[in-house]
Formats: sequence, C-alpha cells, structure tokens
Amino acid sequence: MPLLQHLCQLLYDSPIGTLIRESDYAFTIIESVHVLGITLLIGTIALLDLRMLGLVLRHISVTRIARTVLPLTWAGFIVMFISGFLLFWAEAAKNYGNPAFRVKIILLILVGLNPLIFHTTIYRHVHEWEILPVSPWRARLAAIASLTLWTGILAAGRAIAYF
Repeated sequence: MPLLQHLCQLLYDSPIGTLIRESDYAFTIIESVHVLGITLLIGTIALLDLRMLGLVLRHISVTRIARTVLPLTWAGFIVMFISGFLLFWAEAAKNYGNPAFRVKIILLILVGLNPLIFHTTIYRHVHEWEILPVSPWRARLAAIASLTLWTGILAAGRAIAYF
C-alpha cells in the first residue's frame, strides 16, 4: 500500500475520524461551517476580483478594497481550512481514490499559486493603476483565473459526494 494511501487509512480509522463520521450531527455541523467559511473566503475574493475587472465598486481603489476585505478573507480561509481538514479526516480513505477530490486538490494548489504570482508581479505596481476603473490586463487575467478556479473548486467539492 502506498504511503499516502496508508496515511489516509490511518486517519480514517482513527478515533477522531470515526467520531466525526459516525456522529449523528458532527459531520453535518462541520460541513455547514465549511460552507460558511467558503462563502466568506470566496465572497471577499470575488469582490476584489470583480473590482479589478471593473464590474463593481469602480470608484473605490483596489488597495482600499483589499485592505478592507483581507481580514475577512483570512478568517474565511482559516474556518474553511480547519473544517475541510476535519471533513477529510472523517473520509480520508474514501477521498484518496475519489477523482473529484483529486481535482479539487489540484485546483486548490493552482488557486493558491494565483495570488502568489499576482502579488509578486502586477500588484507590486498597484499604485500606478489602483484608481483606474478597470485594471490592467494582467490584473484582469488574474481575477478571471481566480474566479474560474474557485468555481471549479466549488464544483469539484460538490462532486466529491457523488464519486
């Protein structure tokens, strides 16, 4: 058995994994918290992405919106990450071979690289374009990539239950 598959089986068989999976309420509550975390995370990211595309809040600078939503974005990320890990813990052995789960993990890696690339390139010069109603093409491309990747993550996450 490959190491990763073995680790997934250990998580699945652990007392915590079993407790979450077999509880009448734990999995459902954690899943609901996960959805709320995702909503907060993606909602705040989408607001900034839509601003960079020039579709909303065109009169407010990109940096002002970013500063305003960043604490909420991080809060959503923390809630989503912890609850998502608990959900994975409860079903690790099943998720190991689930194609939708694997797609979701790949998309999560890509969506993490997107802001890393964005902040080390085009955002370094945000002072030059932050008040423009529509951001430069590279910022718009990053926004489109972000919205597309998050949509894919939501679809893959939902599909996990059906594989």
